[in-house]
Amino acid sequence: MHVAVRSSSRSCSVTSATASTAASRRRGDRLEPMPRPTPRAVERHTPGPSRAEAKERTRQALLDEALALAGERSFASLSLREVAKAAGVVPTAFYRHFASMDDLGVTLVEDAMRVLRRMLREGRREGVAPSGPEAIRIVAKQARSNDAEFQFLVRERYGGSPELQRAIDVELRLFAKELTHDLSRIPPLSDWSVEDLDMVADLYVTIMLGFVAELVRIDARNTRDEAELVDRTSRQLTVVALGLASYRPTER
Repeated sequence: MHVAVRSSSRSCSVTSATASTAASRRRGDRLEPMPRPTPRAVERHTPGPSRAEAKERTRQALLDEALALAGERSFASLSLREVAKAAGVVPTAFYRHFASMDDLGVTLVEDAMRVLRRMLREGRREGVAPSGPEAIRIVAKQARSNDAEFQFLVRERYGGSPELQRAIDVELRLFAKELTHDLSRIPPLSDWSVEDLDMVADLYVTIMLGFVAELVRIDARNTRDEAELVDRTSRQLTVVALGLASYRPTER
């Protein structure tokens, strides 16, 4: 009987010691600071770009390199292989983004024309008349900010492949249509027929494109020649505006 009691007492002592040790460990666990992750561990757990982001980055690299190469010679002379090599991808990867070099070229045209439409909208927000002299200054500013795109547009409009020329013509018609809509909001042009407004819009687009074609040939540091070109084009727009004042529009 005595032995049993001693055994039970020993068991209780062991149990108490074990519980005490566990409690100490738990208390110790709570008090010990968590180890800080090493920079390498952080690097391993930092998420990389998503697949969609990586694909868009490659697509943009192809566009940028093609535009840069086209600045040295005609776009038609570029090969798919050299564009892919410049972008750092294998030629087969090119087809994940574009069906052909012409497809890439059409995208460049669309991007350049998107800049034109954007500056027209910016002028609209600032209350600038789309046919006024201030519009030319906005065009000049945007053309200088996107020099490579506008040079590409000017060169390929007449010297590019048939596919690119068609794409440019389509984009210019869309641009003229947007300009027609803006002109229709200006009194007294708001009473003019769509046909007459289209004619005026085409005239302004022709003047603006001529301006851009000359501007991109002028060295950006040659501020004197650029100022003279802006002034001359602004006066051309003024002459057109004076002619519109005496024009008899077609009956609606």
